[in-house]
Amino acid sequence: MNLKTLEGRSLLTLLDYSKTEIRFLLDLAKQLKAEAKAGGPRQRFLGKTLALIFEKRSTRTRCAFETAFGEEGGHPVFLSTADIQLGAKESIEDTARVLGRMFSAIQFRGFRQSTVETLAEYSLVPVYNGLTDSFHPTQALADIMTLEESFGDSAGKTLCFVGDGRNNVARSLLVICAKLGINFRIVSPPSLSPDPALLDICGPLARESGAEILVSPDIADVKGAHALYTDVWASMGEEAVREERAGLLRPYQVNRPLMDRTGRPEAIFLHCLPAIKGEEVTADVIDGPRSRAWDEAENRKHTIKAVMLATLGCLAG
Repeated sequence: MNLKTLEGRSLLTLLDYSKTEIRFLLDLAKQLKAEAKAGGPRQRFLGKTLALIFEKRSTRTRCAFETAFGEEGGHPVFLSTADIQLGAKESIEDTARVLGRMFSAIQFRGFRQSTVETLAEYSLVPVYNGLTDSFHPTQALADIMTLEESFGDSAGKTLCFVGDGRNNVARSLLVICAKLGINFRIVSPPSLSPDPALLDICGPLARESGAEILVSPDIADVKGAHALYTDVWASMGEEAVREERAGLLRPYQVNRPLMDRTGRPEAIFLHCLPAIKGEEVTADVIDGPRSRAWDEAENRKHTIKAVMLATLGCLAG
């Protein structure tokens, strides 16, 4: 693949990336992980700067971006909404114009997809979506990398998301699975089914790649899955409906009997974290031998580094 096709690009949603480009980023992330284990990082971001804008708190996203960039010689700068004027005294457009003149790239983690899109439009530097209410593309890359570490080629494998099928992780998994030929199931209550508009977009992508997409309220449809995935029942900003959501999703808890219903002894468990043990997943599953949640968390760093190396033009070739 011609690396110039990725140079200068933002990552706002994986809908903007081709199957070949996503595949390249995943393979690069695996190479970077092996490189880190073998001999430590190089200094490929030396002289570069990264603005990290956070409207929402974070453990994995912040740490992954900071360590991936800093250990390669770059200078990451953390900016919360208490530190800058984003969308308050200063417009998002003007903030983007200023940061684009001072930084090599920008990461945004917050609420509206429109905010990260505006930052990309006006900053004129690569902008990375570290999470919005609509999409979580860097998480989806780490998820598929983790799936492939257990099963090899992900094409034709079945990944099943159990829980709130509308959330940003489920939406991003729908996109990446449709592009890569991974069978994807969302098992959720009908009221929490994914956005029909996104399903309409992903349908043709899935037909092209050979992926099978299923949305179902029936917990029995976990049968045959290579991986069960879940997330918290109420995402950040939805605390007011937490009790109502718990009532809807309690039958969809991932526990040992549900893992067994896959019919695959080798089936793994995935979670984007943080997890509320005893709610969406039981402790014996997430802390048990079938859990890959901790590998998944580490892989956030390697996939994020791959995205930044490729889009900042820091790769030879």
